[in-house]
Amino acid sequence: MKIPLKWLKEYLPTDMSPAELAERMTMAGTEVTVLNSRKDKWPNVYVGQIMEVNRHPNADRLVLVKVDWGQGQETVVTGAPNCKAGDKVVFARTGAVLIDGHNGKEMVLKPAVLRGVESCGMVCSERELGLSDEHEGILILPADAPVGMLASEYLGEIILDLELTPNRGDLMCVTGVARELGALIDRLPSISTPDFKATGKDIKDKINIEIKNTKLCTRYTASLIEGIKIGESPDWLKERLIACGMRPINNVVDATNYVMLEFGQPLHSFDYDQIKSKHIIVRPAAEGEVLTTLDGVERKLSPDMLLITEPDKIIALAGVMGGENTEVTEKTASVLLESATFDKHSIRRTAKALKLQSEASARFEKGLSFELAPVALKRATQLILEIAGGQAASGLMDVMPVKKDRNSVVLSLSKVNRVLGLEGEKFDSCKIAKRLGFAWMPEYVPGMEEFGYGSVDDKMRFFPGYWRMDIESDIDMIEEVARIAGYDTIPCLPLDKAIPKIETPPLPGIKRFLRQILSGYGFQELISYSFTSREMLSRVFSGAEPECLAISNPMSSEQEVMRTSLRPALYASLAANRRFEKNGLRLYELGRIYLPKENNKQDEPEMLCALIAGSASEAWWQRNTAGFDFFDAKGIVESLVSRLGIAADFAVSDEPGLTPGYQAGILVGDMPVGVLGQLSPQTADKFGITEPVYMFEINLSKLITRATVRRKFTQINRFPSVERDLALVLDRSITNRQVTDIISEFDLVKNVELFDMYQGKQVAEDKKSLAYHLLFQSDTHTLKDADVDSVMNQILKRLNTETGAVLRS
Repeated sequence: MKIPLKWLKEYLPTDMSPAELAERMTMAGTEVTVLNSRKDKWPNVYVGQIMEVNRHPNADRLVLVKVDWGQGQETVVTGAPNCKAGDKVVFARTGAVLIDGHNGKEMVLKPAVLRGVESCGMVCSERELGLSDEHEGILILPADAPVGMLASEYLGEIILDLELTPNRGDLMCVTGVARELGALIDRLPSISTPDFKATGKDIKDKINIEIKNTKLCTRYTASLIEGIKIGESPDWLKERLIACGMRPINNVVDATNYVMLEFGQPLHSFDYDQIKSKHIIVRPAAEGEVLTTLDGVERKLSPDMLLITEPDKIIALAGVMGGENTEVTEKTASVLLESATFDKHSIRRTAKALKLQSEASARFEKGLSFELAPVALKRATQLILEIAGGQAASGLMDVMPVKKDRNSVVLSLSKVNRVLGLEGEKFDSCKIAKRLGFAWMPEYVPGMEEFGYGSVDDKMRFFPGYWRMDIESDIDMIEEVARIAGYDTIPCLPLDKAIPKIETPPLPGIKRFLRQILSGYGFQELISYSFTSREMLSRVFSGAEPECLAISNPMSSEQEVMRTSLRPALYASLAANRRFEKNGLRLYELGRIYLPKENNKQDEPEMLCALIAGSASEAWWQRNTAGFDFFDAKGIVESLVSRLGIAADFAVSDEPGLTPGYQAGILVGDMPVGVLGQLSPQTADKFGITEPVYMFEINLSKLITRATVRRKFTQINRFPSVERDLALVLDRSITNRQVTDIISEFDLVKNVELFDMYQGKQVAEDKKSLAYHLLFQSDTHTLKDADVDSVMNQILKRLNTETGAVLRS
């Protein structure tokens, strides 16, 4: 929001510098930047004075103008009819960047010879300076304009550029900023109540207004001016509009825009003679209705849009844009001015749906008081009478179906101290309210002491000014007290007690930690609905009908029950993505599942489910890509739980939907926490998956009971290690886990790693061979061969006794 400082000072005279004013407002919560409206806009353009005007020797319609621009004199050839000696003008030297009066584009001024006479510059019109479309003559400056000053400095203006927060719609106008600054510097602004002199007939005999939706339009006011003359606005008005970033159009439209910038209330002007029925109806649109707006676009309307209509036609989109059929043009002789209060939500939806964001809709969207409408209407009527003439009809049309009371807020003065952390000293809330333009009176509500209010004198009822629609509760009023008094004046106090230690719930932290790890492994997270169907669960668990919680009012048959597993959504997502992604896919989901329990209760554990499929790495010219396998999934599980300070064990499992022999239960100690394995061909086929898929599912609610963030540190072993290989022949029923558990019990064995398994002709039919790498190391001394041999013999003896294993020859 741009506010010219000169305009602002008309309401709030002050000697404070622009930088000081900007600093005060910024510290009170509204960031302000000081700008020059035309700084650096016109290089080589100066204030000049016409010294002589002579006839052109070779052209009747051209004259030779000698201009003093402060650093010399130049002769310019021009066809402007209003040149006379002594006038102060805008003089552009060669090299200046101006607007071409013929095509409206920027041009660089070059030396020219016109009908045999060299022209060294240009005396400029408003159009060539980009100020307006006026180009019938050159711009004549006031007599006190200093010759030689840059035009950008003379015509430029100091602008306060406000970065508004969404709740401060009152600062979208000059008077609102004047009130804010006045409160900050403790000086009441001079804002008079506008009025106009009516000389015409009673307006009630001229127009009838009807509101059909009182929720969307709470107040509609109108005035009528007849006998006006549409034309160009005065220079001062145009300059202010331009400084605020608005384009001048004509005196009536400019006046309504000016008042909107002045008071914050959007207005609209209708060509009164085009309202044939003299009956205005405010109503929602009907399905299929259309309106051609002022920009010439035909717009389709929907029933949630509010309209201004006659009985037989639409004439405006309420609060957004007028209709082309009642536009004010050069032929307009009478105007009907509208100033209304529309529902902010309705205006926001309409502007967004039609992509018609305007200065008017931006203000309506923030909410406007019903009390503002007649104030702005009187000011606009007064201004139009001054600059466009005419006669105003007597009175205003003011339709307000539902009477409203002004908003008020009850505030305990002791609560101000509590919220702001004050001890002993107080801010004078009533004095600050006066500076804000608010009224107040004592308030007492019996029985409120238990809610933290003090004595009778402690409570005050404040009545915010109608322009402050954001003051809705006592905490809003406390914020105003702090803002106006100054946040920097609130004393810094030490805490009266220690800050309590807040224990962070472990589960959210672990979920965040797991997301980081899985993202590092190249996994992508899936977020699915908590609802699924019995048929999907049956597909996952190979036809088994799982017990689940049914939804009493499901949105569809595909969301009839609460999920008992994260697998259905992951399998379906994998099948869908394989149509587009041919490389390896890594997907996971973190979320709750819902398991029925006794007595109509349910268990809702947090689960992690992930799957991998396709190539384990990208194709490379030096090697072929290999697909994921069971041990890739197992390695990921081991890595995940180890990062949580847990060691995972694995046991034989028979999980439905997974391939027998290619699955395992995940254990932490003796507690089952999950499962991993390969999808069975039958399950994969039900989802349209044609390749091996490996998955794991972990119950985080169980896993978290064993997780720890503490890290254990051990001293680095300074003694050398010894490696031995051990090949065994044993029954096929003996598992690798049984063997490694026995070997790991020996103190000198630091690591056991299976590197080969063989079944075939070299061993008996009911036997298999397992080969291991063993790593031996002592924490206290260097091992000798005899030490290692002794332990190897003990291992072989123990394995033979407990598993029947023998050394393979």
